[in-house]
Amino acid sequence: MRAASRRMGCVPALLQAASLALAYASHSPMQGFATKAVHGTQALKDELGSVIMPIYQTSTFRFKSAEHGAACFAGEVDDFIYTRINNPTVRELEQTLAILEEGAETICTSSGMAAVNVVFFGLLSKGSHVICHETCYGPSRSVLEAHYARFGVEASFVDTCDVAAVEAAVKPNTVLLYLETPSNPTVSVADLPALSQVAKLHNLTLCVDNTFLGPALQTPLTFGADIVLHSMTKSINGHADVVAGCIVTQTKEMAARLRPIMITMGMCLDANSAFLTRRGLKTLPLRVERAQDSAMRLALYLESHAKVAWVRYPGLESHPQHEVAKRIMKGPGSMISFGLKGGLDAGKKLLNSVKLCALAVSLGGVETLIQHPASMTHAKLSPQARLKAGVSDDLIRLSVGIEETEAVMADLAQALESVDAGDAT
Repeated sequence: MRAASRRMGCVPALLQAASLALAYASHSPMQGFATKAVHGTQALKDELGSVIMPIYQTSTFRFKSAEHGAACFAGEVDDFIYTRINNPTVRELEQTLAILEEGAETICTSSGMAAVNVVFFGLLSKGSHVICHETCYGPSRSVLEAHYARFGVEASFVDTCDVAAVEAAVKPNTVLLYLETPSNPTVSVADLPALSQVAKLHNLTLCVDNTFLGPALQTPLTFGADIVLHSMTKSINGHADVVAGCIVTQTKEMAARLRPIMITMGMCLDANSAFLTRRGLKTLPLRVERAQDSAMRLALYLESHAKVAWVRYPGLESHPQHEVAKRIMKGPGSMISFGLKGGLDAGKKLLNSVKLCALAVSLGGVETLIQHPASMTHAKLSPQARLKAGVSDDLIRLSVGIEETEAVMADLAQALESVDAGDAT
């Protein structure tokens, strides 16, 4: 009877999920996107006619002549030289990403953190100041606090969902506004058009980490951002078998400023990883739609559960920035944060009881992953910094995959059963 009643309880959730999904429908998120994701630019073609760009597994490329080699290094011709500098497999991926993010140029990197550091290294210098979202990915914040600070870079961490707080944080030496939206792991949503206005007013570079949604659901460059970056390890590749990153710029001039950093610091993406990422990118629209549909239903299920204290998911009307999300996002995505009424102890019981959901960090893949940010991805932040940023000890982050929703829901249900009644008070 209990199982039957749970299934019956899913019916209103399904109807409500369909209703909430319509709020984003006017954006037509996948119109033309899938074709672009599959076919790319078609500008680079294999000489032997391969339908897909092959893996150019080579460190160096042969010059046609001494004069040709000199012209390549002088930048007079745009031919391939050395894989740390450029590679056909990587370039085809870069060109496709630029189309999908509606940018001028893409720079692929060896990881998401390599992309972050290319931006920081390229734009920050001694005495400069960066405004950063207080709940951004833990290593993105800690690298500013632990390393760039050693070289005289100042950083202020504020709630970038509060436009007035961002404007108040601007100093004469501020050069960069860096944020994630939705943020990691609180899933808060920033008003990109408003922040773009602040950035332009104060002559700041606006950089947005778009990892949580990806280009299928959000294109920050169209709202005035100067730079978008991704950990392509996540949804762009989507299969938990590659570590990669990318930077997409609004202008070729910005790319020309940042690309030499990637090259000279050795942060290049290798050809094999580029090939796997490009393969994953072809199915991005299908994976996003499937995971997002499931996430909406799971968020509604969690929100209605007696042992769940709160849920943060942009598709829910209860989300603090739900209306902002509808304006700038093409869909609410597949990331959910929630807390149990029993706090941290109840959360640990839940995490130790899941069977289908993988207890692992990362996100955006085909498998559903669950983790505890305060003790894992954001553990290097001080307890005070975590509390101020909203990364509470009870926060659990769920990255919804493409399994049947019912299977994930059943796993969460049995894990929640393990939480004692006393833990839910």
